[in-house]
Amino acid sequence: MKDEVIINGKDNVGVRLTGNGEIPAGHKFALKDIKKGEYVVKYGEIIGKATADIKKGEWVHTHNLKSRLDENAEYSYSPAFTAIGKRKETFLGYKRKNGRAGIRNDIYVIPTVGCVNNVCRRIERLSQKYITGSIDGIFALTHQFGCSQLGQDNDNIKKLLCAIALNPNASFVLFVGLGCENNGLDGIKEYLKPYGRDNIAYFNCQDVKDEIEYGLDIIRDFADKAKDFKRQTVDLSELCIGLKCGGSDGYSGLTANPLVGKISDRVVAAGGSAVLTEIPEMFGAEQLLMNKCKTREVFEKYRKTIAGFKNDYVRQGFPVYENPSPGNKKGGITTLEEKSLGCVEKAGKAEIVDVLEYGEIVGKQGVSVLSAPGNDLIAATALAASGCQTVLFTTGRGTPFSTFVPTVKIASNNALSDFKDNWIDFNAYPMDEEGLYDLLIKTANGEYRTKSEDIREIAFYKTGITL
Repeated sequence: MKDEVIINGKDNVGVRLTGNGEIPAGHKFALKDIKKGEYVVKYGEIIGKATADIKKGEWVHTHNLKSRLDENAEYSYSPAFTAIGKRKETFLGYKRKNGRAGIRNDIYVIPTVGCVNNVCRRIERLSQKYITGSIDGIFALTHQFGCSQLGQDNDNIKKLLCAIALNPNASFVLFVGLGCENNGLDGIKEYLKPYGRDNIAYFNCQDVKDEIEYGLDIIRDFADKAKDFKRQTVDLSELCIGLKCGGSDGYSGLTANPLVGKISDRVVAAGGSAVLTEIPEMFGAEQLLMNKCKTREVFEKYRKTIAGFKNDYVRQGFPVYENPSPGNKKGGITTLEEKSLGCVEKAGKAEIVDVLEYGEIVGKQGVSVLSAPGNDLIAATALAASGCQTVLFTTGRGTPFSTFVPTVKIASNNALSDFKDNWIDFNAYPMDEEGLYDLLIKTANGEYRTKSEDIREIAFYKTGITL
C-alpha cells in the first residue's frame, strides 16, 4: 500500500496514508518548505494560511495552519461544468399513483406535534403484527416540535412533515395530531390538497375516545392493502439519491466522497437526480459549485442561499469557519476550506440544475443543492423529505444513525470498515465504483437492506425562538 498521496500537482501538502511517527494516518505533511503566512494548498485549492514556518516533510495541522475564510467573500459566475453522457437503466420499484416510484413499501405514522409521540410509538409497536406480504415496515417518525414555534419555524415544520409524507417510499401515511397545536391537521390537509394523495389519513387524539385503537384500525386497513403491492421495472430516471457526509476524516475527500461523486454522475446520466446539502460545509468551496450552476438564475439562487447562511452566523455572533468538529480534526481535517473541498466531491462532475429551499421537493432531473445545515440527522432528513428514496452517507469516523429512508453508510478507510462492520455497508478505500453502484441498485430493488435500516429517525432544522 502506498504510504502517501498527492492529490493535485498544485498542492504543497500531501496526505499520509499510514501512520508514520509524528504524522497520523490521514493527516497532511508539507511537500516543501512553507513560510509563515503562505497559503497551504490541497485539492489544487487554498485550504488556509500557515501560522508558522513549516519545513518539508513536517506535519501540517491545527498547530501551524488556520482558515482564511471571512464573511465578506465576493462571488462571480464562470460556468465550468462537464456534460454527462446519457444511458438507459432500470430498477425494481413500487410505482405510485403520482408517477414516482418508491424503493420501500413502508407505512409512516407521523405526529403533528411532540405531545403525541408516545401515542405514535405505541401504534408502531402494536402494529408490527400487521407487517406481512411485501410491507417493509411500519414506523413512527417522532419529533419534539409542532407547537410553540413562530414565523418561519412554524411554516417549516409543516412543510417538512408534509414532504416526508410525500416521499414515494411511503405506501400509506397516518398523521396523528393532538388537536390544540400550532401545526394542526387543518393546515397540513390544506398544504397537501394540491397533491391529490388518497394514501393519507388523519385524526386528532382529543377527538376520539381511544386514540390507540383508532390509530390501529387505520393502520390495519393500510397494511391489508399494502401487503399486496408488487415491485415492477421502473426507469432509473425515477431514482433520486441524497448525498451526505458525516464524521469526515482525512480520507473522506480521497476515497468515499469522490466515489459517491462517480455514482451521482451515473444516476444523473440515467436521467435520475441527486441532491447535495450541508450549506455551511460548502464554505470555502462554494465558488467551485457556483461555476457548475447550469444558468445564471441557478447561480443567483445558490449565491443567495450561501449568503443567507453566512448572515445567520454573523447575526448570532459566530464566525463562518466554526467548523471542523473535534472528530474531523482528529481524523486529519484542519480547516473548513479543507473539509468543504472534500465535501463537494460528492456532487460529481454534472451541472447543478436547481437550488431547493428547506422542505421543498425535487422538481428537476440532475443535481440540486438543498438549503439545510450540516448536522447529520437534520440534513439527512431534509434530503429524504426533498424526495430522495435513499441517502448515500460517507463517513471516516462512523455513526449508527439512519433517517427515514435507507441510509447507505460508506466508510472512507479500512480501519473503520473492519471495526464497525455492523454500521458500515460499503468500504470505499479500494475505489470500487461498480461495487458501490451495484449496492445502490440492490438497495433500490429491495435485495439489500442497509445495516441501519431498522432505525427510522427524523430531525427538524429550527432557527427561531420557542414559546
